[in-house]
Amino acid sequence: MTHPIIADLESRYTAKRYDASKRIPQTDLDVIYKAINLSASSINSQPWKFIVIESDEAKQRMHDTFANKFQFNQPHIKSASHIVLFAYNPRYTREDYAKVVDKGIADGRMGVEDREQAFGAFAFAELNTDETGNTSAWTKAQTYLALGNTLHTLARLGIDSTTMEGVDSELIGEIFKEELGGYQCDVALAMGYHHSEEDYNAALPKSRLAIEDVLQVL
Repeated sequence: MTHPIIADLESRYTAKRYDASKRIPQTDLDVIYKAINLSASSINSQPWKFIVIESDEAKQRMHDTFANKFQFNQPHIKSASHIVLFAYNPRYTREDYAKVVDKGIADGRMGVEDREQAFGAFAFAELNTDETGNTSAWTKAQTYLALGNTLHTLARLGIDSTTMEGVDSELIGEIFKEELGGYQCDVALAMGYHHSEEDYNAALPKSRLAIEDVLQVL
């Protein structure tokens, strides 16, 4: 009998066409949003923002970000149920981490007396900060942890998805400047239900390199 985790991952694929008449129910959206929020990150840094494109007005704005390139992904914006922008903080600072530490104190993970000691973990952020204060390589990597977590959550819920690195980060930064607040979006995720007659990828078999070629047990 196939384990449920493996069944999830075997059924997950990248949807190529969405049924615009179908919308994700709020009960499932609540699970998705909670799962995103529970995503892992180095030193629990959480250097991200997740902007959900749901309304027709927001979808039109996102549609407009494809004016210059990556038009092959543009149809997903209005046909998918929801789009999530995965944005990261390109200049993560000690002040940003202080919010994490203080929330940890409020949640009972540590006492107030341990606050300064908790900043020892910030050394990992400092190791990934260049001379100009840029942390993009590190914070962007954390965002992909959240993306992977979301993909599995959607598979468990029976919701289709399309990861889109084919997005115009510059135009997204301009059109969603207020919402991003200095954060950067290099990847977005379409979520919804595939169009059974037009999604050619739905019926194709799963293909991966042989496990012995990529995994070694020592």
